[in-house]
Amino acid sequence: MNNFYKNYKGIIWLLTGILCGSVAGLALGKKIEVLKPIGDIFLNLLFTAVIPLVFFAISSAIAGLEPGKKLSRIMGVMCLVFLGTVIVAACLTMIAVWLFPVHEQLTGAILTEKVNPQPIGNQITALFTTGEFYELLSRKSMLAMIIFSVIIGFAALRSGEKGTAFTRFLHGGNEVFKQVFIIIMKLGPVGLGAYFAYQVGVFGPQLFGAYARSLGLYYATGAFYFVVIFSVYAFIAGGVKGMQKFWRNNIIPSATAVGTCSSIATIPANMDAAKKIGIPDVIANVTIPLGGTLHKDGSSISSIIKMAVVFALFGKSFNSADVVLLALAMTVLVSVVEGGIPNGGYVGELLFIAAYGFPPEALPPAMIIGTLVDPMATLLNSTGDTVAAMMIARFTEGKGWMENGEYGLESGVTE
Repeated sequence: MNNFYKNYKGIIWLLTGILCGSVAGLALGKKIEVLKPIGDIFLNLLFTAVIPLVFFAISSAIAGLEPGKKLSRIMGVMCLVFLGTVIVAACLTMIAVWLFPVHEQLTGAILTEKVNPQPIGNQITALFTTGEFYELLSRKSMLAMIIFSVIIGFAALRSGEKGTAFTRFLHGGNEVFKQVFIIIMKLGPVGLGAYFAYQVGVFGPQLFGAYARSLGLYYATGAFYFVVIFSVYAFIAGGVKGMQKFWRNNIIPSATAVGTCSSIATIPANMDAAKKIGIPDVIANVTIPLGGTLHKDGSSISSIIKMAVVFALFGKSFNSADVVLLALAMTVLVSVVEGGIPNGGYVGELLFIAAYGFPPEALPPAMIIGTLVDPMATLLNSTGDTVAAMMIARFTEGKGWMENGEYGLESGVTE
């Protein structure tokens, strides 16, 4: 019981705050608007911290790479597999959202803030670049700042010994702002509780139906992806035998993922499962640890669901071509960015809200959904790394990779 509380205490306290806020909103109605400034303060703290947090996280990660020690072939295939599975998850969820639209439950709960549409060319320019350096410090320029962070990281990497002091600064900044974000998130139960009380008090109990429908859609889509799509991936990797080996050895990683609610904590169980499946050590040792931070099928699904809910709350269509393409791009980016950051899902939500130009009021609904789907998201994120490693072994080693085992890569793929 103590371990359960330790692993889930963040979610438990957030849900407690949301529940208390809901009761207060139902009981007091529009009088609860007095609590809105508390929620606004929490959101402002998040928006303030997210820019330096993402900057240091990305630039320090790239600056800390070790050039010359790459398994280029494995890394190339790994990137393609990770990217492919995240896009499959996003497209599947997009279809589910179109078949079971969440906006049907939101007709009476549309938020009043308007989102000003801009031509697609202007959106792309503003999304990827800014005209002034100081504009990179705005949450509205998140993607431009991320691109700049990548450039800074590679510049520090190329500087070698001359850039050692700056690289240490990046690593130090990363650790400091991780702690800043952790400290701010301790206020989450109060901040989100206050904001949810405001939403329920102003818009009424129909919000519960909207969230329930969204959660039902997420868990149904996630269960289908877990059972059916993972089976397809395992079949691609090793036929019927691959499917049998994957599911036979996926029980412990699945239980670990749900029990800990952490992809990182599931890495040892995934490594053990990979060995039993027959994935070559050189592939498992590279793919599974990196997958723990970079490969997020479950987060891809939740990202689309959260976008659909926010669009519905603001009375916007979620089926135009430019919106869909940007949603897919944002989902891939969010899945990568959030991996190495504490409560990284919230950073992802900040990113897509800024990209689409939504006001701060769009954040609490996305955060609430992200909190409620976390167990299933972790299950998909973590166990998806093992089946991805199987496909990487298949594409680098050929059909006989399960028989070759750890000896299959003795010849010539490393550089």
